[in-house]
Amino acid sequence: MAVTLADVAARAGVSAATVSRVLSGNYPVAGATRSRVLRAVEELEYVVNGPASALAAATSDLVGVLVNDIADPFFGIMASAVQSELEPGKAGRKLAVVCNTGGSPERELTYLTLLQRQRAAAVVLTGSAVEDPEHTAALAARLHRMAGAGTRVVLCGRPPLPAPGGPDGADGADGAEGANGTAAGPVTVAFDNRGGARRLTEHLLALGHRRIGCVAGPVERTTTRHRLEGHRAALAAHDPALLADAGRLTVHGAYDRSSGYDGALELLRRAPDLTAVLAANDTAALGVCAALRDRGLRIPGDVSVAGFDDLPFSADAAPALTTVRIPLHEAGARAGRLALGREAAPPGGLATVRTELMARASTAPPRTGRAPVPSGGPTR
Repeated sequence: MAVTLADVAARAGVSAATVSRVLSGNYPVAGATRSRVLRAVEELEYVVNGPASALAAATSDLVGVLVNDIADPFFGIMASAVQSELEPGKAGRKLAVVCNTGGSPERELTYLTLLQRQRAAAVVLTGSAVEDPEHTAALAARLHRMAGAGTRVVLCGRPPLPAPGGPDGADGADGAEGANGTAAGPVTVAFDNRGGARRLTEHLLALGHRRIGCVAGPVERTTTRHRLEGHRAALAAHDPALLADAGRLTVHGAYDRSSGYDGALELLRRAPDLTAVLAANDTAALGVCAALRDRGLRIPGDVSVAGFDDLPFSADAAPALTTVRIPLHEAGARAGRLALGREAAPPGGLATVRTELMARASTAPPRTGRAPVPSGGPTR
């Protein structure tokens, strides 16, 4: 028997009208209430437009692309690349809809509910994932259910999801083909964030740096953890003693210029003699550079700076930014082809995109006998 809206309302302890508001996404609903409703939807496997059997195959021309922030070039490049694969000459008539989640796990699930209601032909989720077991389990269940109903699901730039009901972890993506010719589970195009961060740190160590600060991304994000693991693996391999100060020389913030600026100032307060700074990404690296200049420090004469991603402006910064290149356009285009079924799923449903060190003018050997960091001065 089909699950009804009233069943969901009873499970969540709210009115049917509240359930409708949460699922429509057009009305303000308290966060705790929204969470209860979405949890009830997952537990009951409720599908808005009738029973799940009615969605045996996705029939619409809609392709959903979920991004954390479309204003961030990292996501804009990937979304554009996905859309480039939907051009009529390549994919018939397909419409890409970009869903801006703002990094909110609840909004991510809400958009997926709306895309499921529209019988989306495919869904591409881009960027870092939130490390929250409850959300991961809910997301995995939702995406595997959508894939089983005929929607092609591709993760781009985030690790694979565990199988529904299985243990958490980096493995578990199922790329087997189902009876209807679609993937039986999400396909993943992951980025080698660990390897890229390790090569970047090895580059600084080879130049002679030992006091290396790190302005890392949000602590709850998978990308942040993987890049920190690569950074610290390089430190440990070079000299285990360097790990003793790694925690003190790491600050966390958003992937934006302001966080890079504030993070650099905090690192200088903790370690006035640091000689290099690794930034969460290229945008944060610009903020790091601005903070160092405001303190009267030269780049790379006094402090070397490195970013991550190799966004378009990186080579034109002054000095040109040393960074790690992720082929974002190529990765997004591949995700688009996988979402359309125009490229076979990789073995095991997982493809890892390699990264490349781009050594430029913002890094150099440390200068001995550097003057103390000036105190005070401008804050922006």
